Amino acid sequence: MTRGLLPVRSSLPPELDARSAAILREVVEEYVASGEPVGSRTLARRLGLPLSPATIRNVMASLTEAGLLFSPHTSAGRLPTEAGLRLFVDGLLQFGSLSEEEQAGIGRTLEARGRSLQDTLTEASALLSGMSDAAGLVVAPKSESSIKHIEFVALGGNRALVVLVGTDGRVENRVMDTPLGMPASALVEAANYLNARLAGATLPDLRKRVGAEITENQHMLDQLTADVVESGLAIWGGGDERGGTLIVRGQGKLLTDVDGQERLQAIQTLFDRLETQETMLRLLELAENSEGVRIFIGAESGLFGSSGMSMVVAPARNETNRIVGAIGVIGPKRINYGRIIPVVDYTARFLGEMLG
Repeated sequence: MTRGLLPVRSSLPPELDARSAAILREVVEEYVASGEPVGSRTLARRLGLPLSPATIRNVMASLTEAGLLFSPHTSAGRLPTEAGLRLFVDGLLQFGSLSEEEQAGIGRTLEARGRSLQDTLTEASALLSGMSDAAGLVVAPKSESSIKHIEFVALGGNRALVVLVGTDGRVENRVMDTPLGMPASALVEAANYLNARLAGATLPDLRKRVGAEITENQHMLDQLTADVVESGLAIWGGGDERGGTLIVRGQGKLLTDVDGQERLQAIQTLFDRLETQETMLRLLELAENSEGVRIFIGAESGLFGSSGMSMVVAPARNETNRIVGAIGVIGPKRINYGRIIPVVDYTARFLGEMLG
């Protein structure tokens, strides 16, 4: 199975000649590697071109005037601005590629048998984090398929596992608290009651149907069993049916190279926003509007404010091109774009085909 990377790339502006482009690329690549400003003498050694440090300084001054580079302090070293990074990503970046061994490793990790959908998504998020050295995120919308089977499994200690099997083959598990003094037979009775009322219903349909019966006392269940039924359905969430699952792994990697109280507060704000329903919905919207990988540098996504982070995100689509989720990576602006883009692209395509 072949999954090609199809990035959308813009052409370079006509005022950026080959020499300027080479210097900008070298500054960005050094910034990605070390995070340190780059001076003209270093560039003269790295470029391998017949350019003197004085000539390079003049080009860097022009790039600074154009808003593509800036000097963080009074030294002659330069760093790329967000506009410079955007230009690099859109027109100068040389993408890496995944080896066959890496592709096979992603397949083995995500296709492991016997896992629930939640476990698979969590594994995908951790996989992205490990391969990118940044935070990995996976977003899955709520399943629109009908329910095939529901089961309650006693765990002991007034807890039970709720197992939901969809007609699309997805299996999801949640742990719920059970009423004190509940007999084991109540779990069986609750499952039988719900399964008798599935009839191709989606989860929202089933909640409404059962809720109405219980409210009107038409259910022929004792109170403890009715409590199990209500708790078992409630644990899958109600309210905004647009929601889904957002899983983030590797958040600690976002604290690398963070210095200063202001930056720490910005990162904390990012963590807080990752916990909100609005962020999850926005991530899905960004993915839905993309045919392939999209790169958001700094504040471009409108999600993370001034945290100084970049995000690479791609839609996971099934064989009918319907979006079944989104995956991505969040990291500092100097993440290795050339490495991360093919990782996100391949994983999104694989996950989309698997979930589809």
